[in-house]
Amino acid sequence: QVQLQESGGGSVQSGGSLGLSCAASGYTYSSYCMAWFRQAPGWEREAVASIDRAGTTTYTDSVKGRFTVSQDKSKSTLYLQMNSLKPEDTAMYYCAASYSRLTLDRYHYSAWGQGTQVTVSS
Repeated sequence: QVQLQESGGGSVQSGGSLGLSCAASGYTYSSYCMAWFRQAPGWEREAVASIDRAGTTTYTDSVKGRFTVSQDKSKSTLYLQMNSLKPEDTAMYYCAASYSRLTLDRYHYSAWGQGTQVTVSS
């Protein structure tokens, strides 16, 4: 059974940085494409960044140049480094796993963590 556990959320002022981690267990990490999503109150869950088995990454336009997704396969851990944070980045952040190719389409992701809250104040 796939289990994903996020950590590292918190509160930060605009322009600050935060790093998120997602520890995976219960499956072969390298078999999956991994991603970060976020959801703000009243909004649909949106993709933030994805990384595939080879380490190729893709980002949604609003975070390009500010966020970096990475992974440590030996630790079965996914990371998201967030710099130059803005109030509009405030959301619950989720990691997710998929057997598909690199994609930001949430419907391809079958395993989800419980989420970690990120709050950016102006």
